[in-house]
Amino acid sequence: MRIVELTGETKKNILENLLKRSPSHYGEYEDTVNGIIGQVRDRGDQAVFDYTKQFDKCELTAENLVVTRAEIEDAYRALDEALVQTMRKSAENIRAYHEKQVRQSFFATKPDGSILGQRITPLERAGVYVPGGKAAYPSSVLMNVVPAKVAGVLEIIMTTPPGKDGKVNPGTLVAADIAGVDRIYKVGGAQAIAAMAFGTESIPKVDKITGPGNIFVALAKKAVFGYVSIDSVAGPSEILILADKYANPRYVAADLLSQAEHDELASAILITDSAELAGKVSEEVESFTAQLSREEIIRKSLDNYGYILVAENMDEAVDAANDIASEHMEILTKDPFQTMTKVKNAGAIFLGEYSSEPLGDYFAGPNHILPTNGTAKFFSPLGVDDFIKKTSIISYSREALLRDHKDIERFAKSEGLTAHANSVAVRFA
Repeated sequence: MRIVELTGETKKNILENLLKRSPSHYGEYEDTVNGIIGQVRDRGDQAVFDYTKQFDKCELTAENLVVTRAEIEDAYRALDEALVQTMRKSAENIRAYHEKQVRQSFFATKPDGSILGQRITPLERAGVYVPGGKAAYPSSVLMNVVPAKVAGVLEIIMTTPPGKDGKVNPGTLVAADIAGVDRIYKVGGAQAIAAMAFGTESIPKVDKITGPGNIFVALAKKAVFGYVSIDSVAGPSEILILADKYANPRYVAADLLSQAEHDELASAILITDSAELAGKVSEEVESFTAQLSREEIIRKSLDNYGYILVAENMDEAVDAANDIASEHMEILTKDPFQTMTKVKNAGAIFLGEYSSEPLGDYFAGPNHILPTNGTAKFFSPLGVDDFIKKTSIISYSREALLRDHKDIERFAKSEGLTAHANSVAVRFA
């Protein structure tokens, strides 16, 4: 794994390299995605069926589009019972964590009769996209659906691509059932996003679409934003580890590789103030990589987006980490809690040598749907707030408006909006 001295120039080059992975840089696919969206919007089910036959080699009809209860029961039988129980435990941890995020409506009254408040209401229908095939991640099903259930979303539908045999990954189906999905549709790709955004004869329009996917799914979500809400336009996975001389190099190397194995575009970065640790980690990375099942993917990921950066001191290391704003950040320093106080930008922070990143992916409870490509500077993990609406409540008595109407009229007239001013003034004419 390459070792680089951290300077202003190397940091600038790395940031530019990482940003190349953003879906916003894949404009050559936008025309294809927009064409698919347009066809689904115009032709509904038939376009969905045609694209499923073209891309997934599966014949769909209105009769076999929805996953049946019998198929879900078959999925349970196909999985090891211990894995099913692990999913149930994970779902409960996710539920317990997200229940702490629930907001309440509030109303504030004043003696003059004015009432101001905020009403919290859940979305009526949410749509979750789940990849299929080799990229099937039941953990992501739980992370998307459970917060929506906690928020009180009235209906949750899920779309996921079928195999050539018309079947859906059994882990995906079991996770969806445990989490509480209402209906599952056998459709994937940009056509699934379009169907949820605009509705078809069989697939209802949703209010919000969440969930990961390939570049076509990401660009489709970007294209339909505004017609529906979306969680984010997610980029490839990434991890950044802040470590000092006290860190265990084997732990650091293993954790870097936990993200590098996702795909060739994944990013794994170590920033340390110890040249000795940097060398040891590089050796451990090579040793581990040769033993791992996804060695080819890992090597491409590390060649393209893997770095060990050696900083002058830990303050410089933290500054660089804040600029990169990684999806996952591990802090493996002598005092990780003290180091954390200096961190401003990260999707999720893992503190200490027994808090490796997969703990967050699968089991701890906090959401693993996180901001990528530097967007942790202004975006947050998926949570209950993503599935609610806030509505402002305003009620003034005559007494309250009498006190304020001159100020309101003055403000409106200053903007040239005399009808606004008159709307208030007429009540005291």
